[in-house]
Amino acid sequence: MSTRPVRMGTINKESDPMDQSRDPGTSAPSLRNLQILEAVATGARPMTATEINAGLQLPKPTIHRLVANLEQEGYLSRHLDGRSYLPGPKLRAMMLGVMRAGHHHLPRREVLTRLNEALGETCNLSIPDGDAMIYVDRVETHWPLRIALKVGSRVPLHATSAGKAALAQMSEAALTRFLSKARLTAHTDRTITDPQVLRAEIQRIREQGYSTDEQEFVPGMIAVAVPVLDPSGGFCATLSFHAPVQRLTVEAGLNHLPAMRQAAADLAELI
Repeated sequence: MSTRPVRMGTINKESDPMDQSRDPGTSAPSLRNLQILEAVATGARPMTATEINAGLQLPKPTIHRLVANLEQEGYLSRHLDGRSYLPGPKLRAMMLGVMRAGHHHLPRREVLTRLNEALGETCNLSIPDGDAMIYVDRVETHWPLRIALKVGSRVPLHATSAGKAALAQMSEAALTRFLSKARLTAHTDRTITDPQVLRAEIQRIREQGYSTDEQEFVPGMIAVAVPVLDPSGGFCATLSFHAPVQRLTVEAGLNHLPAMRQAAADLAELI
């Protein structure tokens, strides 16, 4: 039997530390970081380092070091509870960039275009971005009288139909945390600024499955929104339209709910 020491070059594949196909714990640091960001970006709620690590199975010191580095670099943000993490500004910018690049994604664009043609008003797709919603795609109305909110615009959660639709998808615990910390700034004299009144409004939205904005964000503008859910029922985005009150009332706008819900279902199939 040979007594020569085993050299690195003779280690078999099963124990080769460079083989990254078997154990995520042996992945290169760059891949580990991507896996962490993927877990946080696809999570339905803030996640602790332990929860992020559930599918990665990295050593505890490693996951905490990587998460801390990603937070320091701005890819992750610490949640209000001080223990869990959300996408940070850099990761949110990356996510927005991907959505903007998908501006030319024809199937999604076709859904918005069809809805725009059916309603005759500006139709928007938006996603949560920290304490706001951000427009990632839109098809403008052909009418000269319109509200100018471009792709990339950030709008408040509490004062818009898109934002309130997103709040309605939060768990009760998450909504409570939001209401306890959020600054409910008045944008018009119709903006809801009382946390308890907003909570009651969110409960109504949960029950009815849609949200409205009756001049709560911009004077003279109404809007209606529905959630876009992925195949497993997870919240992805909001689909909304807005119009000037000179052309449409909220009550008349609710007649478009069947078309909006169909469009949201069509968008869900593309996710």
